[in-house]
Amino acid sequence: MQNQSISTKPIRSLEDALERCQLLGMRVSRQRRFILELLWQANEHLSARDIYDRLNHQGKDIGHTSVYQNLEALSSQGIIECIERCDGRLYGNISDSHSHINCIDTNQILDVHIDLPEELIRQIEQQTGVQITEYSINFYGYRNSPSTP
Repeated sequence: MQNQSISTKPIRSLEDALERCQLLGMRVSRQRRFILELLWQANEHLSARDIYDRLNHQGKDIGHTSVYQNLEALSSQGIIECIERCDGRLYGNISDSHSHINCIDTNQILDVHIDLPEELIRQIEQQTGVQITEYSINFYGYRNSPSTP
């Protein structure tokens, strides 16, 4: 395996996220720390509104604008994940390459790390003429059995 530079090291913990902020010269403000801590504690994908509501429910003094600005800064630097959905953006704590399971009945998005068989990747490369460097797959399904009409 190749040595990864610090800037491409996967962010797998709150400490990694805070370290990446510092390496990038981003100020780790109180509000930014609140948001990162919440995303790591929640371990789920949340909207900006969810993040704002949860932080204020915890007694953390943070405004709407501050939440949106910090989420934008953190996601644009690759420190957190931003998923675009038809009903808005969701933010998660895993920023390295991974796949998602979209639960249709619960509207949750679950993170999953999957390694496709090497022969499948080579087959796709041969069909397309594109060298694959990373991938993510979206799965869709039901946590509970869907009712039949």
